[in-house]
Amino acid sequence: MPTDHETLTLTAPAPGVAEITLSRPELLNRFDPALHRELGEVLRGIAHDREVRAVVLDSTGRAFSAGGDFDLMRRAHDDPGFRAALVDEGRELLDAFLALPQPLVVGVQGPAIGLGATVALSGDALVAARSATLADTHVVVGLVAGDGGCLVWPASAGMLRARRHLLTGDPLTAEEAFALGMVTDLVEGPDDVAPAARALATRIAGLPPLAVQGTKRALNRVSQQRAGEVVDLSLALEERTLASDDLLEAIAAFRDRRPPEYGGR
Repeated sequence: MPTDHETLTLTAPAPGVAEITLSRPELLNRFDPALHRELGEVLRGIAHDREVRAVVLDSTGRAFSAGGDFDLMRRAHDDPGFRAALVDEGRELLDAFLALPQPLVVGVQGPAIGLGATVALSGDALVAARSATLADTHVVVGLVAGDGGCLVWPASAGMLRARRHLLTGDPLTAEEAFALGMVTDLVEGPDDVAPAARALATRIAGLPPLAVQGTKRALNRVSQQRAGEVVDLSLALEERTLASDDLLEAIAAFRDRRPPEYGGR
């Protein structure tokens, strides 16, 4: 199974376990078209692999993922075709997570921001280092939290807490997220994350596969039904804000280190 891609590495650390590792630490494992495409393709391939009974998704470097990047956002703002394609890629990636038949254990060793947090919260278990953080900062840069945040945060944190953090972009420490039930397994340091995630996935892979995957299929149905209620709307609204003046102002203010002035346009 070991296979190298541009943005990630796929290995088999134990019988029945596939491990996907985001492997661009120099880019803080940002989500861009290349990662959208490769991660979606790998998830869909694993979904059809009867030898895989559990999956680990982890990362390299100091960040699990810093989410998107400003240059990508500016391009989406200026190019309607690219903007539409980017939204479609986000939808396809979320669909791949929602359809995965094998249990997914996510290991978060550092900050998981924006779409990185959505991906982290899309698993069936979340192992995190105490020093890690979760944040959906879409609104801070003028965007609707459209690529799954309005689905996975309420499911993980409860609606009121999700509203509090999606509407402000304020981060949660891993310890706070553990207290809320968003993190399922808290470990001491970043180096402890991957071994703990692999151990949990290996344990799940050793359980009766019909029972495990049947349960996962039923749980997926719940998530897919909730997704049908909110994801199309949230993505459409995010696409609209990708074309907004407020997005450009947020980026400029961040780079100029000055307070932003939003006009609601």
